Amino acid sequence: MPEIRPTVAQKDIICAEIAARPTAMVVFGASGDLARRKLLVSLFEVFKRGLLNERFYLLGCGRKELSDEQFRQVAEQAIQEESGDSSAKAIAPFINKLYYISGDYSDASFYESIKIKLAEYDKKHKVDGAVVFYLAVPPFLYATIVKRLCSAGLSSRSEPDSKRFRLVVEKPFGFSLQSAVELNNKIHGCFDESQIYRIDHYLGKETVQNILMFRFANIIYEPLWNRNYIDSVQVTISEKIGVEHRASYYDKAGALRDIFQNHMLQMLTLVAMEPPISFEADHIRDEKVKFLRSIRPFNVDQLDNFIVRGQYGPGSINGEKVIGYREEPGVNPESRTETFVAAKVFIDNWRWKGVPFYLRTGKRLAGKNTEIAITFKQVPHSMFISAGLDDIPSNILVLQIQPEEGIWLCFQAKRPGSKICMGTLNMNFNYRSVFGIDMPEAYERLLLDCMIGDQTLFTRQDGVEAAWGLLTPVLEAWQNDDAAPYEYPAGSSSFPAADSLIETDGRRWRELLGT
Repeated sequence: MPEIRPTVAQKDIICAEIAARPTAMVVFGASGDLARRKLLVSLFEVFKRGLLNERFYLLGCGRKELSDEQFRQVAEQAIQEESGDSSAKAIAPFINKLYYISGDYSDASFYESIKIKLAEYDKKHKVDGAVVFYLAVPPFLYATIVKRLCSAGLSSRSEPDSKRFRLVVEKPFGFSLQSAVELNNKIHGCFDESQIYRIDHYLGKETVQNILMFRFANIIYEPLWNRNYIDSVQVTISEKIGVEHRASYYDKAGALRDIFQNHMLQMLTLVAMEPPISFEADHIRDEKVKFLRSIRPFNVDQLDNFIVRGQYGPGSINGEKVIGYREEPGVNPESRTETFVAAKVFIDNWRWKGVPFYLRTGKRLAGKNTEIAITFKQVPHSMFISAGLDDIPSNILVLQIQPEEGIWLCFQAKRPGSKICMGTLNMNFNYRSVFGIDMPEAYERLLLDCMIGDQTLFTRQDGVEAAWGLLTPVLEAWQNDDAAPYEYPAGSSSFPAADSLIETDGRRWRELLGT
């Protein structure tokens, strides 16, 4: 049985953390940026919290030739740069569990060597538990690695080995509905769905996880969470940065694939899905898939009325001039890749019929901000109309994901002064100020869940395909459209075509944070 470690600070705080069982983790792409900056550092943080089993080890796999000692030096340097604890004494017990092997991902003999190493290290570390294969590699390598794992006998779908082998796949999972289906079919030839962990790091963020707690553990909100009381919902993921070192990938993907298809839709499902019958992985994912299937398909003949794309041009960020997207190194000078997507979607179900959901994501915008803003309907009748208060502002509930994680509620209250003196007040909850700690890195939560076998925060095959089914017609329409994306200056908040999606309904985008 997995070990459950409760941490209870006071009687109304209930915490229970499950520690990882004996686990071997095999990371393909271990010499790359993702492994160095995120995976190794996050695993060290899990180790510091006492949740990494003593019988754990990690085998890094990559094309770059490194010895075990060189790989450990890379890990130590990354931890010292990213973690608060930089002492060699504190890091040593963790990095001594790290090993490395190099080879060609398409070479069958490489996987035989991996198999031999696993047998050797399993015996050394007394691991008789899960083997987690983590694909921290470009998407075009997924099918090749899975096929080779299968040929080497490292992916059995049959009992009892099916419980031992697990596969973690980074986004993007496919580039269209067809490619996602094809990739699913290839992986399912070797791994059962119960063995597959499609990772979306946004789902590991504390405030994103808190959406479920906030909605379904508080009776005061769930009765109001419907078309009768909610006017509209805005979901925003804005970034100040450009494409940086990701130009070669991003110019083929664009904002719709890179952010909208996964991060954006996943947050939307959590805020709007129906209550699951329990806090079990498949019960939660069942409701997420049902919600995705209830999103009204985009009418490709009237696309600009519901979804528009933009691309940043030259502008300024924090007073400094920056180049446009097409001038970025590695970007096609004639690229029509979108760096901004704004959409208006409707949900064809009982709860949300007629409520517009406004979604936007973009790069090189005025502020870094990820939030979900729920605007409630105005009061049906103002009793203060005789005092000129006939248009009372709506209540707004904001779930803030970044740059600061928290929740705030905007409501009306009397201010000191005359008998009728009303104003808008904000009630704020900030994770950092309340708990006095920095928020854990999202990968810490997700890596631990992979090791304990909890798929709650990972997307399922039908969910991936439902999301691509919604967006693939849009991608195809844009590909066949000769028109370029609307250009917006770097450092702006939006552009007229995106504004019109919401302003024609008598609403406005919320102001971006200036961080």
